[in-house]
Amino acid sequence: MTSVEPQQRILSGMRPSGRLHLGHYHGVLANWAQLQHEYECFFFVADWHALTTMYEDPFSIEENIWDMVIDWLAAGVNPGSSTLFIQSQVPEHAELHLLLSMITPLGWLERVPTFKDQQEKLKEKDLSTYGFLGYPLLQSADILMYRAGQVPVGADQVSHVEITREVARRFNHLYGRDPGFEEQAEAAIAKMGKKNAKLYRSLRRRFLEQGDEEALETARALLKEQQNISIGDRERLYGYIEGGGKVILPEPQELLTPEARLPGTDGQKMSKSYGNTIFMREEPDSVSQKIRTMQTDPARVRRSDPGDPEKCPVWDLHKIYSDDSTREWVWNGCRNAGIGCIDCKKPLEEKVIEEQKGFRERGREYENNPDLVRSILDEGREQARDAARDTLQEVRRVMGLEYRR
Repeated sequence: MTSVEPQQRILSGMRPSGRLHLGHYHGVLANWAQLQHEYECFFFVADWHALTTMYEDPFSIEENIWDMVIDWLAAGVNPGSSTLFIQSQVPEHAELHLLLSMITPLGWLERVPTFKDQQEKLKEKDLSTYGFLGYPLLQSADILMYRAGQVPVGADQVSHVEITREVARRFNHLYGRDPGFEEQAEAAIAKMGKKNAKLYRSLRRRFLEQGDEEALETARALLKEQQNISIGDRERLYGYIEGGGKVILPEPQELLTPEARLPGTDGQKMSKSYGNTIFMREEPDSVSQKIRTMQTDPARVRRSDPGDPEKCPVWDLHKIYSDDSTREWVWNGCRNAGIGCIDCKKPLEEKVIEEQKGFRERGREYENNPDLVRSILDEGREQARDAARDTLQEVRRVMGLEYRR
C-alpha cells in the first residue's frame, strides 16, 4: 500500500453535460483551479453516473465529454497540477463499487435525500433501476478509491459524503482487524520509542475514555511524524486510536464550496434546462445580446422609476463581477433612477466578455488539437489507475480475495 495523506487529497467529478456555462465556472471550476495548487487533486468525468439517467440515449455522452473537458482546461484546470480522467476508463471503480455493495444496507441508499428528489424531478424517465438506486454508492467508491480526505461539494451533496463515511466506517470495522491486530498495534507503538509511545497511549486513553477530539487530532499528528514505523503500522495505529481496526478506507470530509448562485438571463438559477445560460466560451456578440435583454426589477417600468437592486438579477451578477465603486454607482443610480437599466448593464457586459476572452483563447487551442485533449485524459487515466490499483490490492487482501497458494 503506498503512502497517502488523505487530508491532502481531493476527489471531485462532473457528469458530462456538454458545454459549460458561467454558473458551472463560478460554482465549481474556479474552485477546482484554486484547489489544484493546494491539494493533490483527482478530477474525473462521471460518465457512468450519466448513464444512471441517460441509459436510453448514451451516444450523446461522448461528444459531451470533449466539450466539457475543453471547458475545464479553458477555465485553468491544469493537467500538470491535477489528474484528469474519464471514470469508465478506470474499471477499478466498478470493482470497488461491487465489493462495497456486498456490505451496504439497502436502507442506507433508499434514505439518501437526492434519491426521491431526482425521481420527482425526472418523472418522465424510468428511474426504478438498480443503477439509479446504487449511484450514491458508486460515488462512495469514486471517493474511497483514491482515499480522498476532502470532497468539494455544495450543500445539496453533503448527504453523499455522509453515506461515504458510513460505508468506510463499516468496511473498516468488518475488515480492518488482521489476526493478532492488538498485538501488532502494541508492537508498532513500541517502535516509536519510549517518549512517543507513552504520549500516544495517553492521547488514545483520553480519546477513548473522554471523547477528547483534540487528543485524537494530536495523536494523528504524532503518527504522521514517526519515521520508525511502516506505512502499514501507521494505518493500523490510526485505527487503534479510536478503538477500531486498521484504517483501510479513510473517512472523507465535505469541503463546502463557496456558494455562487449565478442567475440566468431570466432571473432563475442559471441552468441549461431553463434555457437561460451564458456559456463559458460564448461569442461576445451573443453575450452582449443576452445581457442587454436580461430581466430587471419589474417595478422599473419607465426610465424615471426608482428600482430596488435586490429584486434585480443583474445586481446578483454585479456582486460577482463588479468592483466596490461600480456596485455603489449601480446601487445609488438604480434606487434614485439616476441611471437606466441599459446603463447598469454596460459595465457588467464588459466584465463578463473580458473574463470569457481567456476561456475562448485557451479553449480554441484545445479545440484545434483534439489529440492533445486525448493525451491529457490518457495520461490522467494511467495516473488514476495506479492509485486505484493500490487501493484495490489492499481491499482484496483484507477481504480474503487474493487466493494465493
